Amino acid sequence: MSSNLLGISGSLRAGSFSTAILHALAEATASRARYDFADIGSVPHFNQDLYVEPLPRSVVHLRNQIAAADGIVISSTEYNHGIPGVLKNALDWASRPHNGSPLRNKPVLIVTSSPAATGGVRAQYQIRETLVSALARPVNTPEIVIGLVVGKMIDGRFHDPAVIDFALNGFAKLFHEIAALAKVQEGDVDGSRQIR
Repeated sequence: MSSNLLGISGSLRAGSFSTAILHALAEATASRARYDFADIGSVPHFNQDLYVEPLPRSVVHLRNQIAAADGIVISSTEYNHGIPGVLKNALDWASRPHNGSPLRNKPVLIVTSSPAATGGVRAQYQIRETLVSALARPVNTPEIVIGLVVGKMIDGRFHDPAVIDFALNGFAKLFHEIAALAKVQEGDVDGSRQIR
């Protein structure tokens, strides 16, 4: 079964490590998934005054991308020990209304990276907390953190077979979650038991 995945990079930089990692993972899972990619840099700063109909066009597009996806893959850097503001902003827009947002029950795989050895682990925790608050379903898998990422880039592309292999275990869990949720939506009792 092929899944529709939405890739979200937490960095806007043209030569972003996060984006390069996201594309490397998309290539590694191309046999199992079709990818769409979000442009969170086009989303305005969240302002409750703007949360009225009609919503900003870029917000509507992001929300529609999330709604259409079977699952999400977030690849993010870490800024000052935390989640990049542009990523938090996008998730805030996508999280509303709380009980009816496109993020609700959406499986999400999180990957973080950093030039430091810690690999963005603190940002990963914050991203997970934001997703839990938004009622999404962060995949329960060993954390995929990529330290010393600068040395793993070759001509603008991410290259580390060991990291890719490790990440594929997380993708296996993501695909399992997607399949289990599909069974629940079809009214399959056994599927419901799998995701609890």
